[in-house]
Amino acid sequence: QVQLVESGGGLVQPGGSLRLSCGASDSLDYYGIGWFRQAPGKEREGISCINTFDDSTYYAVSVKGRFTISGDNAKNTVYLQLDSLKPEDTGTYFCAARDLRIPRGKYCSGYVPLVDYEYWGQGTQVTVSA
Repeated sequence: QVQLVESGGGLVQPGGSLRLSCGASDSLDYYGIGWFRQAPGKEREGISCINTFDDSTYYAVSVKGRFTISGDNAKNTVYLQLDSLKPEDTGTYFCAARDLRIPRGKYCSGYVPLVDYEYWGQGTQVTVSA
């Protein structure tokens, strides 16, 4: 059982930055990590992912060029750097871990899967407002 805890959310002005963390209770060496967000009244959106087997990454069009995903294996943590934030980036941000040892096709290959994750965090709120 791996527990995921997101942190780093908050209130920021448009154009500002935040760094979200997805901390795990155990090693993430065998897990792909996805970042998602959900705004009130909207469906959950997969915004970024990282495949720890080959370090491949993917970004949704809505965040590409502004958000950066990275991992620190020593700290069992995956980060999502949010830059040039816009009001439409407001929402609850979640991370999730998919066990890559279970054969389900290559993870994080051109999109962020919305299902088949073993673990989810509780979310952290990001509010972008003047």
